[in-house]
Amino acid sequence: MWIDLNAPGATCVTMAMQFSSDSTEAMKQTPVVNDPGGRMLPDEMDEVYEIKRTADFIQQCQSKRVALQFPDELLVNSAEVAAKLEEITGSKTFILGDTSYGSCCVDEVAAEHVLADSLVHYGRSCLSPSTRLPVLFVFGRRLVDINDCAAAFRTLYPDQKSHVVVVCDVVYSYIMGDLKRVLRPEYPHVSFSNIDNERHPLSSGKASLFPLWTNDSTEHPGAETVKKFGRQFSFDHQLGLEGYGMFYIGEESLTLTNLMMTWNKCAFCTFNPVTRQGRHETLSISRALMKRYYLIERARDAKVVGILVGTLGVADYLSVIEHIKATVRKAGKKSYTFVMGKLNVAKLANFLEVDIYVLVACPENSLLDSSEFYRPVITPFEMDMAYNRARQWTGDYITDYRDLLPGSCSHVEFPDEDPSDAERTDISLITGELRSVHLTRTQDDGPSCTAVEQRNSALTVAELSPAASFLDSRSWKGLEQKLGETAVTKARQGRRGIAIAYDDEVNS
Repeated sequence: MWIDLNAPGATCVTMAMQFSSDSTEAMKQTPVVNDPGGRMLPDEMDEVYEIKRTADFIQQCQSKRVALQFPDELLVNSAEVAAKLEEITGSKTFILGDTSYGSCCVDEVAAEHVLADSLVHYGRSCLSPSTRLPVLFVFGRRLVDINDCAAAFRTLYPDQKSHVVVVCDVVYSYIMGDLKRVLRPEYPHVSFSNIDNERHPLSSGKASLFPLWTNDSTEHPGAETVKKFGRQFSFDHQLGLEGYGMFYIGEESLTLTNLMMTWNKCAFCTFNPVTRQGRHETLSISRALMKRYYLIERARDAKVVGILVGTLGVADYLSVIEHIKATVRKAGKKSYTFVMGKLNVAKLANFLEVDIYVLVACPENSLLDSSEFYRPVITPFEMDMAYNRARQWTGDYITDYRDLLPGSCSHVEFPDEDPSDAERTDISLITGELRSVHLTRTQDDGPSCTAVEQRNSALTVAELSPAASFLDSRSWKGLEQKLGETAVTKARQGRRGIAIAYDDEVNS
């Protein structure tokens, strides 16, 4: 529709079209239900959702109340799956459709709300370990042509003596056995990754009752085994992992990004089962690492750190939160902890006094793109790199926060406080200003700073926190109560209707 801006009233019409709509249109709209077309035949459903294996898990755990966690794209079949399991096992099932955080993580909190004694996780998973409930992972089976995958592998690796590690998204893990039988006779130095049977699908730290397939490290005597992100594979210790290429089966996802950031010294090739195309990954890891290092510099300039709790189910999340608090405190900075569920720009913009956030989440969700956020969001590793002078930047990147805890493979102790460092400074690469780098010794539970004020001829110790100081400097501090200054009046009838069209407004 064209509007003549020179016509009388044209400006009003334009503004009305932009900021309002006809109130009757909302009543006339027909709800649209998106059917992803994921419904299956009974036999196909039994295979894809592994009904028999799940029923065996429930019966061996003697579970009476079972939580079934589905991602959005699989909810279309959730009721039928739940009915089948109840019929076979006699247990009561509860469907968890909206997770507290990422759908890849086990939502043990929601399961405990329904008093579940075990949980079945469906769909993609980050394979992060959990500790409260026995968990069974059912990844599902997305379509993939093994012949196309093998052909892409041969094209990308024409040398049959190539040393390659084959990894995949969990939804394609069911083809690894067949792919191994096809490629192993031609490529003797190829290692196929397995699901870590010591943690998955039961995440209790004990040996799994339901292994998906066996580890083939025995076929390579003297090989070293890597156990990372719920996967395990072997490689030649003399050659080193840097001498191997990585062949990933799956689409572009957080899983691929996580693997490429962690093993950034390995060349990655991928096969996309949807497009049936293989390619050399051209993502510049060096550029991505430089971007993350920029965030480390931003963290060094920060004075107030916000700790975002991005998981309540991954093991050791409370330990790493305490570790972060201790690190921030030793660096002479102040921290606040936020629990706000799924993150968005509007939520974090409410806390202007926070200079930077550190996100405690699973390895796949911790690499948050915060370019649209008012303040940057970094990972626990980046925070440790910023505040721990004993940790040096080597290019290696850690996405699993559990590796930073004391006793873990990548833990670095904080250096002892040196009185000679009291006047030590360096130059910020962001602002170009001098900043102090010495450690500040503070009490574990004490305030960041205090001041002594004289009030009514008595000495009063007033706590001055960074948040309070920031609020005091703002011109607007919220609604003023003005107690005792406002005259008392009788209650009167307020406006009625909805904001777009109150009853007392004249419709034009």
